[in-house]
Amino acid sequence: MKRTLLALATAALAAAAYAQSAPEPVQPPPHTSPWPILGTGATQGLQTASLALGPSLERGRLPQEMLADKRKLDAALGALKPQRKGTVDAYVVAIALDSDPVFAREAREAGRVLAARYDAEGRTVTLAGPDGRSAELARGSIDNLTLTLARVAEVMDPAEDVLVLYTTSHGAPDGLAYHYGDTGFGILSPYRLGSVLAELRMKRRIVLLSACFSGVFLPYLRTDDTVIVTAAAADRTSFGCQADNDWTFFGDALVNIAMRQPQGLRAAATQAQGIIAEWESTYRLDPSQPQVSIGDGVASWLSSLEARMPRKASAPVGIPSINTAIVAPPAQKRR
Repeated sequence: MKRTLLALATAALAAAAYAQSAPEPVQPPPHTSPWPILGTGATQGLQTASLALGPSLERGRLPQEMLADKRKLDAALGALKPQRKGTVDAYVVAIALDSDPVFAREAREAGRVLAARYDAEGRTVTLAGPDGRSAELARGSIDNLTLTLARVAEVMDPAEDVLVLYTTSHGAPDGLAYHYGDTGFGILSPYRLGSVLAELRMKRRIVLLSACFSGVFLPYLRTDDTVIVTAAAADRTSFGCQADNDWTFFGDALVNIAMRQPQGLRAAATQAQGIIAEWESTYRLDPSQPQVSIGDGVASWLSSLEARMPRKASAPVGIPSINTAIVAPPAQKRR
């Protein structure tokens, strides 16, 4: 009996010591300062032209943090596997462009789901800062995204392989908002993203955009070899982006539910549209009207990717976005 009590006491002391020594989860930086003017400010026309070029502003970043982030990005890009000749390979890039932790959580899990769905293990890069729970990756920023796309273009065969891009952030009529604490600001405009993809010759692509007003990207990205699914129409907001959430409405419905099923992308997008419409109707929200565009040439390569999808559905994870996005009964976490 004494030995048992001694063992229990020793175990309790060890657990307490570990709890004291274990590092606290890294918390994301909050937004506390106002958004700077990123356009020229001279005239409305010049400011609009400036925003279209995708301006980015970094200010006050610690040099040690910059170096650590560069090392993380270099390691992730250096680990990318080359394409396999004769196989349609998918290269997945998932990015959280805002430091509100919901976006980092969504990007992390979206990267995992898309990698499994499209046989992209070793060909996936996730860019997301800390979310208060998970280990930090290279942060999501316009520069890191551009460098990642450039590296993917080096290792893929543009005539054979496919880019799968998932972005999650707040959005504006000018494009996707890059906002990292008080140190990073920017706008990823439709023109800029379309130009980068064109310059890198990334013709085959699946682009999934989780943000308000993300329908503004359709005219700039739509081609015969492009799939585009957006969280909202060009003049609509989307929902579920509260910082404490695990998912936005769009990410939960499309990635966490529909794309975990063994069904084609068109069917998954249609299912997600229905789920989102039901949630918005339940809470009397203005419809976000998610947009879906699938080019005429997509079927020639998408069928090869989808032939390798998992045959069994996987279970959704995290707290359902509908439970936390609006005041509602206590949420039940998925297992």
